[in-house]
Amino acid sequence: MKLENKIALVTGAGRGIGKGCALELARAGADLVINDRSGSPDVAATAEEIRALRRDCTVVESDVFSRQGCEALVSQAIESAGRVDILVSNPAKNVRSSFLKYDPEAFESSIAGTLSSGFHMAQLVARHMVNRNKGGKILFISSVHAEMNFAGSIAYGAAKAGLNHIAGTIAVELSQHRINVNVIEPGWINTPGEYTTLSEEVLLEEGKKLPWGRLGTPQDIGRAAAFLASDDADYITGVVLQVDGGFLLKDFRSKNASPTVVAKKPSCSN
Repeated sequence: MKLENKIALVTGAGRGIGKGCALELARAGADLVINDRSGSPDVAATAEEIRALRRDCTVVESDVFSRQGCEALVSQAIESAGRVDILVSNPAKNVRSSFLKYDPEAFESSIAGTLSSGFHMAQLVARHMVNRNKGGKILFISSVHAEMNFAGSIAYGAAKAGLNHIAGTIAVELSQHRINVNVIEPGWINTPGEYTTLSEEVLLEEGKKLPWGRLGTPQDIGRAAAFLASDDADYITGVVLQVDGGFLLKDFRSKNASPTVVAKKPSCSN
């Protein structure tokens, strides 16, 4: 229960990675304020799972793709919970298309929904943390797309790379206030969104191709978030933590690699 007596605010917590983070923070002892878009069919179920873990949970529906929505969320979170000790900033919008055909409005909205929203959430919560003078933890959910150039994901990749950069800058500026600012880069995670374009069979087979032999889970990301939000990570700030089962390493493996055999030391006898 390393997060007992802490209040965590998690955006996009209705399902997927946001939900995984919220549940793992709750298992570590935190009480939650969780957010999803207005009319979300999922966020109430997440709240019930958190309460089943005997943690308090407040739901705030708000559109964090706008400054006004972020302001409303942070204001209601502080009003209902009294404070925010931990922020997991998880907004993202991904419109996939080739560069030559990419719609300019879709590009702008993807940048706004991923990079700008991350800035707004972090700034608003950081101001609250600085005013309280009790430190705090800010976590951004980025992506391995920030490190890799995937065709059809120009806006999403650019936004996630920018998110990594602003997190580093924020970490520098907030260090004097003892606010830790870090980034988690998920790899290929088995979330509901993946099933909109791929079948379960395809996802299972693709997972087997990764160094860890499977796709990641929201729980994998949540466990990393719980660690970085805890006092165990007090001396960690400005770090990008890849939680990807070796996704970034998969193309560096030798195709002819054989299992490593460790020779046994010869035994000695009198």
